[in-house]
Amino acid sequence: MDSPLVLLFLSAFLAATILPVSSEVVLMTVAADSVHPVWLLVAVATLGNTLGSVVNWLLGRFFAHFSDRRWFPLSPEGHSRASRWFQKYGIWSLLFAWLPIVGDPVAVVAGVFRVSLAVFIPLVAIGKAARYLFLAGVVESLWG
Repeated sequence: MDSPLVLLFLSAFLAATILPVSSEVVLMTVAADSVHPVWLLVAVATLGNTLGSVVNWLLGRFFAHFSDRRWFPLSPEGHSRASRWFQKYGIWSLLFAWLPIVGDPVAVVAGVFRVSLAVFIPLVAIGKAARYLFLAGVVESLWG
């Protein structure tokens, strides 16, 4: 895999965690370069971002008992907000795991609520792929 794809994967992975990384900017920059087919860029970004959300799920599933610790990446307020969102919309809220502010905590809460990975991964991947497809389409229409 060449460096733009590795950079895209890593930025997408990190962006799905609590870290403030913008994979959208990386995707749009690499897509504007037009060296790689758009479907490949969307696939790499979706894979990285979905795997990052799995990390959040794992935090919720196996480390939620540390949620009162300072180092835990989700504040009590964020946990409460995400829990309300998740209880209101159920597993379908995972389609919006890409949203800023709510998305990452919803993935953590899905782990706390023990949503199976067989349900979690496809729903999260669909939402994230749709976002990246939209962004790639914007780049194609502007610079294609």
